[in-house]
Amino acid sequence: LRSYLRDESSRLRRLRRFYEKVQALHQDPKASVDNPLLAFSLIKRLHSDWPNVIYSDEATRNTQALHAGLGEVEQELPGTEDLDGAARALMRLQDVYALSVKGLANGLFQRAGHPPLYSPGRRVSLSADDCFHVGKVAYDTGDYYHSIAWLEEAVSLFRLSYGSWNLEDRSSLEDALDHLAFSYFMAGNISHALSLSREFLRYDPSNQRVSRNVAKYEKLLERGRGARDRWDWQGCHGPPPLLSPPHTLLGPLSPQPAPERLLHLGCSYETNSSPYLLLQPAKKEVVRIQPYVALYHDFVTDAEAETIKGLAGPWLQRSVVASGEKQQKAEYRISKSAWLKDTADPVVRALDQRIAAVTGLDLRPPYAEYLQVVNYGLGGHYEPHFDHATSLKSPLYRMKSGNRIATIMIYLSAVEAGGSTAFIYANFSVPVVKNAALFWWNLRRNGNGDGDTLHAGCPVLAGDKWVANKWIHEHGQEFRRPCSADPRD
Repeated sequence: LRSYLRDESSRLRRLRRFYEKVQALHQDPKASVDNPLLAFSLIKRLHSDWPNVIYSDEATRNTQALHAGLGEVEQELPGTEDLDGAARALMRLQDVYALSVKGLANGLFQRAGHPPLYSPGRRVSLSADDCFHVGKVAYDTGDYYHSIAWLEEAVSLFRLSYGSWNLEDRSSLEDALDHLAFSYFMAGNISHALSLSREFLRYDPSNQRVSRNVAKYEKLLERGRGARDRWDWQGCHGPPPLLSPPHTLLGPLSPQPAPERLLHLGCSYETNSSPYLLLQPAKKEVVRIQPYVALYHDFVTDAEAETIKGLAGPWLQRSVVASGEKQQKAEYRISKSAWLKDTADPVVRALDQRIAAVTGLDLRPPYAEYLQVVNYGLGGHYEPHFDHATSLKSPLYRMKSGNRIATIMIYLSAVEAGGSTAFIYANFSVPVVKNAALFWWNLRRNGNGDGDTLHAGCPVLAGDKWVANKWIHEHGQEFRRPCSADPRD
């Protein structure tokens, strides 16, 4: 684009010089055509010079160079899936953190009447066209709850700038009014759909489709009907509308833990009877007793975290989840992940040794899975789930080493806001602590899954969240975490 602007500016400067030269000659009272030289130059200008300028292919060459430049990098640019995914991420953040759409459009991350959850160094506002695209993504899936909020903001911003034109915009006030009117109709608010459609006709009175919609809305209001009759509408399909916010990540919360349980929480230096930890004990913080969750501070160094991220980077792919006997992508897990063997780098091998030392568990193959490195980008999240398998058909059992007995999750980066790990039924969350490792038991001592370990990765509000997961299986741990004499444990 910079090259194109430079070349086009040079072309226009030359064009202006030619124009000014011609203008000066034609307006000069002393430049009489009695002079045969002046007459010749005038005839030449009108016969060949001017057409040569008009039909020059320089502008075409400049445009072709611009298109060729785009073609060279097109494969690396975001696609439709990326753009629509980013729009859905904004809606997810809006829901989970109860953010105001008007605030988001103004670059503010806050809910009404509360201080900002995040204050960026540089405030970025959204344009009317930006808001329209987010609303259109919701509209196209029949999510009229979100489409109304975002299209309302788009209409407000388009009204403020009506008459001006932005080169990059693909939508207009008329587009926003059109989609917003139908969203309100689908939400049952016919009178507002009618007023928006009438406003549309002020800008485009010849639009027959919207004129038919106005007549239909007026007839429905006259008959006092709010039913959504089937009728001819361009793009009228999709699931039933959502008239209230969709559920957020966090489900019903349990009561707070009893005070006596909190007394057992604390911090300590732990060697876990391991010679590996004698000179450098683990910095352990017990976060909860039930379920047992511990946070090991400074579990990795900055250099180790960067090495692991660098090793995983080239192999990152959209994360999948277990679905019956298969694995597939899902909207409730938005992240990219890669798997690293312990042979990938000495840092990965050292990390396995450290995990074995602090947990006291056997990580030798096949008792543990490879290290999974995960990157949660814009609005990245993972809805409530268990790490252990809840069905014998789960792909986890293909390792033939039992269920996942424990999880250790290492925070490889800091985030500016959001991204906490929330334990739903246990009613607590652990924020992202750079270089720390979160540990919990997925199974009780009797081998049953611990329902209190239902957890979620909250959406990243601001920042780039990297974690490394190590899942340890129950086979090989029989003497390291033996079952209890009480079958209920």
